[in-house]
Amino acid sequence: MPLTKRIIPCLDVTTREGVARVVKGTKFINLRDAGDPVELGAFYDEQRADELVFLDITASSDDRNILIDMVEKTGEQVFIPFTVGGGLRTVEDIKEILRAGADKISLNTAAIQNPNLIKDSAKIFGSQCIVTAIDAKRVYVKSPEVAKNNIIIQIGEKYCWWEVYIHGGRTPTGIDAILWGIEAQNLGSGEILLTSMDKDGTHLGYDLELTHIFSEKLTIPIIASGGAGDPQHIIDVFKLGKADAALAASIFHYNEYPIGIVKEECKKSGIPMRL
Repeated sequence: MPLTKRIIPCLDVTTREGVARVVKGTKFINLRDAGDPVELGAFYDEQRADELVFLDITASSDDRNILIDMVEKTGEQVFIPFTVGGGLRTVEDIKEILRAGADKISLNTAAIQNPNLIKDSAKIFGSQCIVTAIDAKRVYVKSPEVAKNNIIIQIGEKYCWWEVYIHGGRTPTGIDAILWGIEAQNLGSGEILLTSMDKDGTHLGYDLELTHIFSEKLTIPIIASGGAGDPQHIIDVFKLGKADAALAASIFHYNEYPIGIVKEECKKSGIPMRL
C-alpha cells in the first residue's frame, strides 16, 4: 500500500511589538498579517491537517531566540505533529523546543553555518525529528559548462541551477541547493523542507522541476513549499514533482481552499490521502 501524502499548513511567525503573529508575503517580501499562531494551529488541527510547520522567519536575521512560549501554548492545543524552525543555533536550543512540545525542528541558516549541527542533533534526538529547510532561488546560466560546481538543469531552452539563501531569504550563499540537500541527508537529516523563492506567495504553482530533481536525487521525504494557489497545484507537486508532502500558507490562512476540500480533490486524482 503506498504511503499517504501529507498536507501541511505553514505558519510564518514574526513578532510585532513583542506579540507573535502569522504573516504571509510574496517572494519573501510584502508581509501581511494572517492571525494568531496558536489559534491558527488549533484551527488546522480541527481541519484535519496532517502536520503543521511554524517558522519564526525573523529569529535568525534579528539574532534572537525562538518564541518558546508560543511553542508551549501550541503544544497544549494541537494534537497533530508540528515542526518548529527559526533561530535554532545549538543542540541546547533544539532540546528546549522539543521539550516545549514540538515533534520536529527545522534548521536552515544555522545548518549552513554549522553543518555538524545536523549530525549532532540527529545523533542525539534521531533523524526523524530533524528537518533541513532549504530556500532555493533559480540562477540562469548560458550553458551547462558555465558553472562546473553546480548541478545544471535544462528547462526548455534555458539552463539553471538553484542557489541556497539564508536569513529568511535575505542572504545568498553561492551554495548549490541540490548538493546541499544531498549533504544534509548524509549528515542525518530526516526530511527536507524545500521552498522555491521564485514561486513563494505567487499562487502560480510549485517549482515542479526543483521538487522533482530533489525527489530523484534524495531518498528522504521532500516537503514542497512555495506557490500553491489551488488544489491542482498540490496534485501536480505530488504527481509531477514527486513530493512526499505539500506545504502551503495563504490558500489556507485566507480560507481560499479548506484543507478538507484539497484532500478530497487529491483523493479523486488517485493520490493516497488520510481523510
